[in-house]
Amino acid sequence: MGFEELLDEVGGFGFFQLRNVALLALPRVLLPLHFLLPIFLSAVPAHHCALPGTPDNFSHQDAWLEARLPREPDGTFSSCLHFAHLRTLPNATLGRETQSPGELEGEPSTVPCSQGWEYDRSELSSTIVTEWDLVCERRGLNRIASTFFFLGVLVGAVVFGYLSDRFGRRRLLLVAYVSVLVLGLTSAASVSYVMFAITRTLTGSALAGFTIIVLPLELEWLDVEHRVVAGTLSSTFWTAGTMLLALAGYLIRDWRWLLMAVTLPCVPGILSIWWVPESARWLLTQGRVEEAQRYLLHCARLNGRPVGEDSLSQEALNRVSTGEQVVPRPSYLDLFRTPQIRHISLCCMVVWFAVNFSYYGLSLDSSGLRLNVYQTQLLFGAVELPSKLMVCLLIRRVGRRLTQAGTLLGAALTFGIRSLVSSEASSWSTALMVMGKGFSEAAFTTVYLFTSELYPTVLRPTGMGLTALVGRLGGSLAPLAVLLDGVWLSLPKLVYGGIALLAACTALLLPETRQAQLPETIQDVERKSVRPSLQEEEMQVQN
Repeated sequence: MGFEELLDEVGGFGFFQLRNVALLALPRVLLPLHFLLPIFLSAVPAHHCALPGTPDNFSHQDAWLEARLPREPDGTFSSCLHFAHLRTLPNATLGRETQSPGELEGEPSTVPCSQGWEYDRSELSSTIVTEWDLVCERRGLNRIASTFFFLGVLVGAVVFGYLSDRFGRRRLLLVAYVSVLVLGLTSAASVSYVMFAITRTLTGSALAGFTIIVLPLELEWLDVEHRVVAGTLSSTFWTAGTMLLALAGYLIRDWRWLLMAVTLPCVPGILSIWWVPESARWLLTQGRVEEAQRYLLHCARLNGRPVGEDSLSQEALNRVSTGEQVVPRPSYLDLFRTPQIRHISLCCMVVWFAVNFSYYGLSLDSSGLRLNVYQTQLLFGAVELPSKLMVCLLIRRVGRRLTQAGTLLGAALTFGIRSLVSSEASSWSTALMVMGKGFSEAAFTTVYLFTSELYPTVLRPTGMGLTALVGRLGGSLAPLAVLLDGVWLSLPKLVYGGIALLAACTALLLPETRQAQLPETIQDVERKSVRPSLQEEEMQVQN
């Protein structure tokens, strides 16, 4: 008897599983609230040098600034320089202008801002940029803060993937909740940029626990038939968090209060751990039969299945546990020791890199929409809903492998076509960006489910941790690709599209997992054919 048979007895999809999905919804909502928070937290409002004697009468302010600030090539006032001497002094009373001595001799000289900056606070009252003047010579520090955050996510993915295999999913989920709460509130109370950068980096490490633990903890309690529905339903919580961030950013314009608002929901999350079940699959792989029996009986009771202790005796569970042939201490080396696991790991690394690279590359490039930051965030969140519905239908009809390859191919095509569209055709550019966002989100939704089904139970969090690490590396490099527009304006789009196309081809090398049981051990994976096409032929013969 295997675990799938045990799950059939206690109920593979019922009230127990629905409650589990609901309890694990909060981490999925919190992830986009923090991952996309720099859209508001690090926003750079319009600014110029702080100059003494700024007039309160706005009807004269432009003329007053004209005398003190140089113009950029696009006609806007300079953000980082001011004239060393007054260029002109408007005189409304006399109707004439007075020239400064510097202008009589030639073009006035300019100097960097020496007394700070004045910011346009009409849209955002406070950001980390206005808090610590991260502009001009210090503008790089603003980007570094986000880079450090994703580096924290990289490290956290490795750590939580390994520890959850060693000590269990439920216990590490509690650690993630508490760490995000403490570090998030500490970040909001930061008294210096250095303190903020360090605490945000550590917060990213803690948030990685959600990405590694939540999906396996859901899937390991679900039967084969309902994994797709539950997985797609769970992924909609990311969309809800994306749209909720637009609302929160619109209502809360101060970065400290906004950071607190997206962190405090960890409190009910900590309390919910009392009802979150540990994975019975993982407990059996670790030989903890009594705990697994307790959770399985609880599952049967909530699902209304008449299962007694005789049906789930410790002798029967011991046989299942012994048959698992567990790797006692899973490590990242186990992902490369055997041929099939190594093949899966290498292909998944390429796919995850491309999915993150294209997703964040598109999310950061919203200039073609000509909307404000709140409208853009809301639109990008809304377009994810039909994308998830499309994924739910496709993975059940054509399978995970073709869905993954198709969504990446769609994203690649939108990037390629956008590189050919003129910048003046804003309506076409907007339509392509929305379509690309939909395809990239569909690829993101698919890759989580697909990867979880490819790895065996004993290596699932470890494998998810490695692929998530490579994925976050792609997300961290996505902003740097924008700098390639200095070489050729369309080059960034071609790079995004080219990597997505490469990953689409790589996804076709992975085995199909539709209508397949979740593998429990490394041996279960190695016994399967390395040729997905043969698996499909066998399934067609059986049907």
